[in-house]
Parts: sequence; structure tokens; C-alpha cells
Amino acid sequence: MKPFLQEVAEDLIEKFGSDLQHCAIVFNNKRPSAYMQKYLADIIGKPFFSPAFYTIQEFFATATPYKIADFYLQFFTLHKIYNQLLTEEKLELISSHKFFPLAKIILSDFTQIDNDLVDAGKLYRDLEDISVINKDFDYLSPEQYQFLAQFWTSYSEGKHKKQQELFIKMWRRMPKLYHKFHALLKEQDYLTNGYVYRHLAEEKEHAKDLPVNFEKGKIIFVGFNALTSAEAKIFTQLQEANQALFYFDADDYYVNDPLQEAGLFLRKNLNQLGLKNVFENKPSLMKTEEHQVNVFKVQGQSAQAKILNNILEDDYAESNEIGSTVVVLADESLLLPALQTIPTSYHGKDIDLNVTMGFALSTSSIFGLADLWFSSQLEITHTGKISYKNVEAFLTHPLTGLSHKIRDKILTAILKENEVEIAHERLLRQSGLFEVFYKKIDHPKQVVPYLLEVLDFILTRLSNAKTLKKIDAELFVKTIQELNRLHDTFGKHIGNEEIQFVIYLVQKSLQAIAVPLSGDPLNGIQLMGLLETRNLNFDKVVILGFNEGIIPKSSIGNSFIPDSIRRVYGLPVLENLDAISSYMVYRLMQRAKNINFVYNSLTDESTTGEASRILKQLEYESGFGFTYHELNLDVKTEPFKEVRIEKTNNVFIQETLQKYLDKKKVLSPSALTQYISNPIDFFFNYIAGIKEPKEVSAVVEANEIGSILHKVMEYFYQDLMKAEITLERIKAKRKQIPALIEKAFNAVMFNHPDKVMEYKGMQKVILSIVDAYVNIIVNQDESQTPFHIISLEQKVEAEINFPLNGKDASVKIFGYIDRVDIKDGVTKIVDYKTGSDKLTFKDVTELFNSDGKHINKALVQTLLYTYAYEQFSGKTFVEPNLYVVKTMAVDGVWFKSGRQTLSGEYLEEIKPEFLAELRKKLTELFESPYFVASAVEDNYKYSIYKTLFGK
Repeated sequence: MKPFLQEVAEDLIEKFGSDLQHCAIVFNNKRPSAYMQKYLADIIGKPFFSPAFYTIQEFFATATPYKIADFYLQFFTLHKIYNQLLTEEKLELISSHKFFPLAKIILSDFTQIDNDLVDAGKLYRDLEDISVINKDFDYLSPEQYQFLAQFWTSYSEGKHKKQQELFIKMWRRMPKLYHKFHALLKEQDYLTNGYVYRHLAEEKEHAKDLPVNFEKGKIIFVGFNALTSAEAKIFTQLQEANQALFYFDADDYYVNDPLQEAGLFLRKNLNQLGLKNVFENKPSLMKTEEHQVNVFKVQGQSAQAKILNNILEDDYAESNEIGSTVVVLADESLLLPALQTIPTSYHGKDIDLNVTMGFALSTSSIFGLADLWFSSQLEITHTGKISYKNVEAFLTHPLTGLSHKIRDKILTAILKENEVEIAHERLLRQSGLFEVFYKKIDHPKQVVPYLLEVLDFILTRLSNAKTLKKIDAELFVKTIQELNRLHDTFGKHIGNEEIQFVIYLVQKSLQAIAVPLSGDPLNGIQLMGLLETRNLNFDKVVILGFNEGIIPKSSIGNSFIPDSIRRVYGLPVLENLDAISSYMVYRLMQRAKNINFVYNSLTDESTTGEASRILKQLEYESGFGFTYHELNLDVKTEPFKEVRIEKTNNVFIQETLQKYLDKKKVLSPSALTQYISNPIDFFFNYIAGIKEPKEVSAVVEANEIGSILHKVMEYFYQDLMKAEITLERIKAKRKQIPALIEKAFNAVMFNHPDKVMEYKGMQKVILSIVDAYVNIIVNQDESQTPFHIISLEQKVEAEINFPLNGKDASVKIFGYIDRVDIKDGVTKIVDYKTGSDKLTFKDVTELFNSDGKHINKALVQTLLYTYAYEQFSGKTFVEPNLYVVKTMAVDGVWFKSGRQTLSGEYLEEIKPEFLAELRKKLTELFESPYFVASAVEDNYKYSIYKTLFGK
């Protein structure tokens, strides 16, 4: 079937020949121009003077001497007028950042009012009257009411009357705001796009302002559907003056049936406005041509894109022609999944892909660096410091170009000091990019020029190094152009705005930047949004995201004008969106041979899981042949394969284990308990040496809380241990606890006990937790007074013999004992624990069962300390005490098996059995052929190596 634009080109040549230079061809968007130029050139077949091509906005803009105001100029102008009106009413002025969300909606409403030639004064007076009459504001949607209530931040049930007054005052303010806003823009030689439409439609003398070049020819409007009242009036005037031709892409199937919403606006254009369609007698393609329709129901958002391989490759197999296929994204969030899926070649033949939607700056490393600069500047403004995470991101960002040497030097220093926040001045002492990137913003007007300096520095470095990619070069150009434009606007209008707000405006502006991806707009697979398909035709159409709520949209957008008022004044309502969406889909289908709808059948936060109502309507009314495909993704699961590390024939493992036997390496109690709980963890940690990377974090980890507690208790008893510990001496020392906690915190977190700092946020919480733990321990100790402390954090070593391959072997146990006490002649090992350790155990054998559920790591460690201390000191009858701070006030400090406490004679009975089981475990460690994972999940529940051994 001939594309619509080709038919238009043929008709224009029939009417004007090759004398088209006096014609202006006007489209809704830019894309059709390239197609029209191609068709004209193909038909004429020789050089000719081309007609002028415009979008509707460009065409109307040429008819006025005024410039078009961008959004930011409109916003600052509106804010200025709004505050002037508040001053006249003797009300408090509103800041720009608070006004911004309100302004976006007001400006949108003003645009619609102008586009549809509505009398703003009358509309807002009617709205005010309704507000006065209807005190419950039933005419507002819940969303509108909620927004306004939040905006004034004064809403409560008791303040409802005040809320009414605020609403009414706002409606009363709007007519003045509207007129003064446009007047002030006009004084600066600017108009809004909407006001240009009103300007041309309402003042007949301005019709002469339309380009005079086309008086000898025609103004040709191609492919329009929904017209604003201003467009309708201008079109009618041009038709009456015999200056315009109209080519509507219409089909009798939906135009002549009043029940078909797809034809709603075309019926209005043709029947009510009397606009004449040059193609009025065309046969219905919807009724006469064959259309093959496939509907794909898939599970999952990205799964919609994954099916493209099947749909497109089937098409390639049927035809050698590639270039008449379009993939339409009804849901534009599917762009990246689609790009990742569409094949670039078929049977060795390259396939062209043209993406009209463009590559967004927001997904690029350039925006990533700009965003990092924004957040760093906000931190500098608020605290004079930059978070470690942001500094690390800057140092490792690919665009900074910092050498590994500089990067590693700075990161190592920060890691060593464990600085969560880095002083701004410290970073400024670095040269080059550091000076530019971290230069402090002191005034909101500096935001844009300082960011331009950063980008200029990066761009110069990349250019000199010849490492600038084409897509990045285009993004840099676009970004710098946009920032220069913002600089001009902000320079004239920025006053006392907050720096944070100006940064927000720049962020929003940059997020809208996109550059076209490489591709041929006329050949290859076309990937585009639904709006971009206007006027274009393809043999094969694939529409992704064809879900209810996405097409048609379920909301008309934010507005303060309620639905009832919109209907009275002819402003767009939700049904208009339904009609526009239906028309775009039906129009695409008219000339397509193969149509494929893909929708997500899963219900989530973004979709109901239902196909669009447009699809259902087509199925019941069109008579097309529909084929349904329900695709379920096969989830393949492989049977679990146990991961085990062979020791016997592994030279590295054998050499490492031999170092323990040769006493070149020592085993800590925590290493042994790690092997007991999950043997393969021991391999990754102590043989392979895989450790968690050290990170700087504002969050104190559980093990660091334990380290802080241990350090506090060491400080607390350092002086007291020189004499007998009495109740009076402990009570006197208690008042020093807060200072000792801060000293311990600084020692553990920053390796600087005497560091002076201001604690905040989670740091204060941690100090409070440690304070509670210290007092629990001190309370326990008070109940045990008097006693003596023999040592604090004492280093102990001991050898343990065990059989290995029929011979005797031994390893050295090494560790630090938190505290050793003597009371009533009994020596006690004290071990502090801040976790959820248990004091109970089943029996000694189960303590060493790697596949059992009764391993007690705390008991094994404490008994190891006890054994080591007895060997070290030559003492006997040493008792283990476990200070589990979370439970010791209730459960005490002695281990228990059943009702028996692990002390005295029972403890002495247990010790030989414990040593026997320990020796068996050591034999297993050095003699067994494999390192394996425990069969009990709880034994490796918190292992950092789980992914390495397949759990």
C-alpha cells in the first residue's frame, strides 16, 4: 500500500508540478519532512526548488515579531507577578522553590486557555463563584484538592474554613495574574507558544503576518487530527482566504461512524468546521485491505522487548526487504530493553536501526558527573564537607581522568583515617580538576558558570587526549548550549533564590536533553514513540507496552481547572486523550499488512496487566483476523551441585596448611570456629585470603560496636586493676564512662583516640548503645565485688597436639583474652559479646559437628581461651565466663548444659572431652580430602562467601 505521504506528494505535484517553492508544508512534528522530501524527489526525478517545511509551532512563530519564551523565563516572570499580587493583598511573599510546583500547573493551564481561546477572566470568575457556593470543593478531584492543601501547608479538619478562603483568593487572583504575566512578557518582546496562537487567531490584522512568501502558492497542512480552538480558527480563516489545502489521513471506517472515538476530531474538522479534505473520496483501507493482527501476551515488563527477536526475525525470513518495519513504544520506558534486544544482523546481513527518540543525557556519564557535582556542591553549602561516597565516586568516575596513582593515594589515606566526611579545604589543596570541581558556590548565579567550567575542563582534557567519543561530543555540545541559554535567563532573573533550588532547575533542564542515535531515518528498522509515528506508514508495525492505563493514558495531567469547568469551556478532557490515542493506532493500522500488539499481563505498580481497551474494541468491531500468543518464560533450574574444594592434589592449599603445622602461621579461636561452622568458609578466608574490601561508612557495623565496647572496658579498668576492684572504686569511675566511650569510638573508627569531633545522626545512636552495654557490664561487675583483675586484652599462645596421617602433629593457638579475673581464689576468663550468642549447649560432641544444629561458637572460643590460658599460666580450674550484654542481666554469665552449670567439677569433666573433639576436628582440617559447605543453612546464614559455594 502507498504511504499517506507518498499520496500527498503525488497530489501536490499534480497540482503544482515542480513549481513548489512558493508552498509551505506544515506538519505536527519534524519527522515527516524527510519522508516528504524523498517522495517529491523520487517522483520529480530532477533538481527542483523545494517547498518550505515547518512544524505548526514554527510556522505560527514566523508570523510574529516576538520571541518564544522558554519555560524558565515564563516561571520567573510568573513568580514576580504572583508576588506583586500578594504584596497588593498585604500577604506574605512566596519563595521561588515553594512556588515552582504551583507555577508548572498554572503555566500549563494558561497554555490550554490560550490554545483554546478561552476568556481567562470569565473562567476563573466562574471557578471563584463555584468555590464560594460549594464550600466542600466537590468540583475538585481528590488529587487537585490534596495538592493545594499540601501547597498551603495549613490544612487540617479544624482549618477547613481557612482552606476555603485560600482557594477562593487564588481563583480571584488568577485573572490579574494571567493578564499581567502576558503583558510583562510582551514588554520583554516575548510571547508564550499558546499566546502566539491566540494572537494570530483573535486579531485578524495579524493574519497578514503569516509568511508573505506563500501568497502566490498554498499553505499545505498535512496529517492533522485534534485541533485547538486557535488552530481551528486560523485554519478556517486561511481556507476562506483560499490560502490553504488540508490533507487529512482519514478512513471512512471510523470517520463516518459516530460511535468510533478514533474519528472524533476528524468529524469535527470536516463536519463542524467545514475544513475540506483533499482526499475526501478515498476508499476505506480499514474495510478493504487485509490486516494480519497478532497479539502477544507476555509476563513481565522487559519480557515485552525480548519477544522482538521472534517477531522481527520471522519477518526477515519472509522478505528480503528491510526498512518498512517500525517498533513503536507505547511505553517509552521500554527503550533500553528494546535496544538490547533488536538484532543488528540476520544471516550475516547487517540490519540498520534508527532510533528517533534519541539518547538521553540522563543515562550518560556526562550527566553522572554533573549530578555528582550537584550533590557535592549541596554538601559543601550545608556542611563544608563532602561525603566519602561522593569523593570516591568522583575519584573513580571515568571522565575525571585521574591517574591510578593519585586516585589510590587519596582513597588509601581516607580509608586509613576512616573519614566519613572529607573537609572541603582538604580537597581544594589538590590541583587541576579538584580546584574546578570543588570550587564552592557562594551565590545562586554561580551554579551555571561553575558547572560550565567543570565541563569545559573535562571536554578540553578529552579532546587533547583524543579520547572523545562521537556520542559524548554531541552530548557535550547540547549540554553546553543548554547551560549557556540558562545562564542568560538566570542572569536576568535569579535574585535571592536558594542555591539548592537553582541546582534543581539545572538538573531538570539537563534531564530533558537527548541527541539522536546514528541511523537512517528512511531505511532500516525504525524505533520510535507513538507520537512520532504521525503521518508515517509501515508495512509491519510492532507496538510494545499496549496496556490499559498506558494507552490511552489514565490521566490528563495536573491542572487546577476541574473537569466540569473544562467541559463548559471546551478545554481538553480525558475522553480527548482516548480519541487521540485511538486515532494514532487506527491510522497506523490502515496501511499496515502485519500488526503486532505486545502487552504485559503481570500486575505491578505500573500496569493492571490488562490489554488496552483499544485492542478489545478492534477485536470486536473491525472484523480483522486476530491471532493470540501467550508466552510464558521458561525458568530453567539446574539441580544443586555441591561445591567442594579439593585439598589433596592442590599444591597451594597443601603449602598453606603446612605453614600452620610449621608454626609459621597460627590459628585463632575465630578461625577454628569458622571451620567448625562451615569448613568451606575457612578455605575462602584463611587459605584463599578473600576478604571483604574495607569501606568507609557512616554506619557502624555490629563487629565495630563490639570493638568499641572492648576498648571502653579496657580503658575503664586500666587504672582500677592496679588494686582490688571494690564497689566504691567502680562507682567513682562510672562518671568517666561517656568520655571513655567517645575516646574508644574515635580509636576504633578513626584510629585517633583524642580526635575532637561533633557526633551526629547514627554516631550518637551508637554512642548511646555502647553506653547501655557498658553499664550492663559494670552492673554485673559491681555484683561480683570485691575481685582482682589479672590482665586486660592479654595475648596468649598454646600448642595443641593431634594425630595426622598416623603421626603426631601440632598447631599453635593464638588470641587475646578480654579479661582475666580472680575472685575467691577462682580464676575466670571473661569474654565480652555484643551479638546473640547463647549460654546453653547440648553436649561437647555437637559443638564440633559441622552438619549439626547445636554449634556454640562462643563456648568453643571461650574454652579455647581457657585452655590456652591454663597452658600459658600453668593454672588449673580456670572458669569461662561469657558476658553477653543483651541477655546477661537475665541469663547470667555461665554456660549451661541442661541444668548443669559449666563450672567447678563439671567443667573439669568436660575439658578432656572438649580437647579430644578439638583434636578430631584438627585432624579433619588437615587430613580430609575436601573443604565442603555445612549441610545446615543456619551455619552459613551470614557467610559473605555464600555465592562462591553456590548457596
